[in-house]
Amino acid sequence: MKKENPEQLARQLEQHEDYRVIRRLGVIDSYNEDDPELRASGALRQGIFLDVETTGLDASTEQVIELAMIPFEFASDGRIFGVGDGYNGLRDPGVPIPEEISRLTGITDSMVAGQALDNARIEALLEPAHLIVAHNAGFDRPFAESLHPLFAARAWACSLAEVPWREEGLEGTKLDYLAYRFGFFYAAHRAADDCRAGINLLAQTLPTSGTGVLVSLLDSARRKTTRVWAEGSPYDSKDLLKARRYVWNPGDDGRPKAWYRDVDEPQLDAELDFLRQEVYGGRLPTLPMDTITAFNRYSVRV
Repeated sequence: MKKENPEQLARQLEQHEDYRVIRRLGVIDSYNEDDPELRASGALRQGIFLDVETTGLDASTEQVIELAMIPFEFASDGRIFGVGDGYNGLRDPGVPIPEEISRLTGITDSMVAGQALDNARIEALLEPAHLIVAHNAGFDRPFAESLHPLFAARAWACSLAEVPWREEGLEGTKLDYLAYRFGFFYAAHRAADDCRAGINLLAQTLPTSGTGVLVSLLDSARRKTTRVWAEGSPYDSKDLLKARRYVWNPGDDGRPKAWYRDVDEPQLDAELDFLRQEVYGGRLPTLPMDTITAFNRYSVRV
């Protein structure tokens, strides 16, 4: 009896409107054929997709137990070329791993006992890197920067926050959900698997605009924004500020005790005018403001 080809069966099912097929993500070492002209011109960029697994959520008190860094080559037009083997290492946190973390990640105390990250491997990947991407860079970057100072010297981008998934008709932003919507699945919650899934996601095309995911991410990462601190704003303006997507900072982290919002550079004058007229009664005080670029975005330095 002739053995059925699974891929042929999948393609047949895809022709029927009642079926959607998702495929297991394998190891992909290239997404586009090499472009010698681009390589010779020096326009090919080096990226790293990074993921950490940790003992908890707070980088100031919790520890990294796994680090994965998968390098990939990309062009400014969003094409991804070669994908390297990268680095995946376990780290002994010096404290017991909480049970819920072990259930989530599959990483146990016995697996990390005596393990340390290889700084030489980490440095070899970071030295040529132009950009680090993480799916929730606001979580991953502070932990990474606690491991090695080179992480702080690189530009970062967030594939969770800096791609307009919901505007493109996608209801969620979790990596495994997005993978499903783009037709693939993977063994989630181990760092290297998440990284390869993230790179595969960057290689996709957004369903509504037709823009490449990496193109959209790069456009966002290049933007300069300003964090405006509405310091000393009247208490009765809090609902107005919340409605305008300001976030409250209690001031126990060394930053101002104030509402703040990150504003794209072209909208800064309009935002200050709003604060002047609607919050401060026509007279704008001198407010603290931080300039944010890909080199400090998602770090604890802003």
